[in-house]
Amino acid sequence: MKRMTPISRAALALAATLSLAACSSGTPEAEPAPATEAPATPAAQPQAQAQPGAQQAPASPRDTAEMTYAGERIYVDYGRPSVRGRTIMGGLVPYGQVWRTGANAATTLVTPRDIRIGDTPVPAGTYTLYTLPAESGWQLIVNKQTGQWGTQYDQAQDLARIPMRVERTSAPVEQFTIQLMAGSPASLVMEWENTRVSVPVTIPAPGGA
Repeated sequence: MKRMTPISRAALALAATLSLAACSSGTPEAEPAPATEAPATPAAQPQAQAQPGAQQAPASPRDTAEMTYAGERIYVDYGRPSVRGRTIMGGLVPYGQVWRTGANAATTLVTPRDIRIGDTPVPAGTYTLYTLPAESGWQLIVNKQTGQWGTQYDQAQDLARIPMRVERTSAPVEQFTIQLMAGSPASLVMEWENTRVSVPVTIPAPGGA
């Protein structure tokens, strides 16, 4: 038997290497991993809605009309309802019925000194103000009961019923408004929808009638 020479062995090794390479070339390549899509940009979120317990502005907020005399504050605390497309005088505020003159809690007059409303003396103190609207004229009701809801009217507690002057406003007034207007005399003025009512307020000198 013939011996293989080193050259023959090298030739065989090279042939085997080439054969293996040829066989491996038929193996399919691994599929590339699918491209990862970029996450979609989230749609713009709607603005946060008010939480269920969030406080909303009242429909008839409280307000104060006031004036100062000799360093003392005379004021009226009241609720301010709005028209909101409704008929007010003769509708929401019926003629011939006592009106709370505002909304919610009773409208309150506080005076630290004696005053005169119209021709009626009103001693220093705290009172509830009601009105009695009528097509022929209005009356201001000064009532001694205080701290109650606006609809809780006790006629037996009336201090006085005082005539008021009635006019038409120059422009519609959306929100009920009370003013204590300085002057000689001062005036208590109420305006709503297209109606303006007023009554003079005077402050007698100390010791005066």
